[in-house]
Amino acid sequence: MISALRTLRTVLDRLYLVSGVIAALFLIAILTLIVLQMLARWTGEVFPGAPDYAGYCMAAASFFAFAHALNRGSHIRVSILINAVGPLGRRILELWCFAIGTALGWYFTYYAVKTVYWSWKFNDISQGQDATPIWIPQMAMLIGIIIFAIALTDHLIHVIFVGDHRIESDTVEQSHGE
Repeated sequence: MISALRTLRTVLDRLYLVSGVIAALFLIAILTLIVLQMLARWTGEVFPGAPDYAGYCMAAASFFAFAHALNRGSHIRVSILINAVGPLGRRILELWCFAIGTALGWYFTYYAVKTVYWSWKFNDISQGQDATPIWIPQMAMLIGIIIFAIALTDHLIHVIFVGDHRIESDTVEQSHGE
């Protein structure tokens, strides 16, 4: 049982790390698209759809980065109230926050699945010059939000059974306004 939980913990941590790496790759893709579009302009060529592809990459980078950023303490957390209460109050607030976050994460996932499905079913095409089937860039959003919902559920379960989340402390939180 313990080895199965350790294996699950390792798999989840790797999933969050891989998600962060994929987000970084999409950021590199944005840079590449911008440079290629600049080169195309300088040479008098046209790179149709480059802004659209950059937008798709930005959305993908954002959604893939959510889970990794959560685990690294990079999401904005208002800790004034959480730090002002005792251990029991902190645990109750953490449970409430992660329960709401988890519910919203899975709610968003449900509607993201429906959105991708209907975009695929109706063969919805983007309005830009690229004429991309819109379900393709929406898939990155869907995969990213699924990973984020899993991360929120992971932290909720950890707070329930251990009493504390697994979010690494952010340097801003450590500085205490120094």
